[in-house]
Amino acid sequence: MSIWWSLHLRREAASVPLARRLLLGTMESAGVDPDISYDLSVALTEACANAVEHGGDAVPGTSCEAYRVTAYLDGDQCRIEVADSGPGFPAGNARTLLRPAGEDAEHGRGLCLIQELADHVHIGNKPGRGGAVVSFDKILKWRKVPSLLPA
Repeated sequence: MSIWWSLHLRREAASVPLARRLLLGTMESAGVDPDISYDLSVALTEACANAVEHGGDAVPGTSCEAYRVTAYLDGDQCRIEVADSGPGFPAGNARTLLRPAGEDAEHGRGLCLIQELADHVHIGNKPGRGGAVVSFDKILKWRKVPSLLPA
């Protein structure tokens, strides 16, 4: 089975649960194991929250009011990409962004959480105009459906 969708969302907190509900509904309809669906929905929530919070103006005086979420379920794999039009990630080694935050830090755990919940994570910047891109994928497992046939 192959399913994909893409959303163009306003950078507002209310957009985050919309993306999450769409992903959960898609996975439920496709028969994905609920534990896998939950892990991916939490990772998506973190990526969207980052786009809402940090995907602001790349250039002062310009407006970056939206971000994009794309999900692909293809065979036994799901790939999710969240891209914004903000300033992007700082230049340098992406691994520094995936280090755990300090114990008393109030922010800085989202990318690490995504890394723990997904099989592969890629963070980077869009070429050209800029903006951050977080993509992650996970091998899918399927719901166990009890057999309707007598044993």
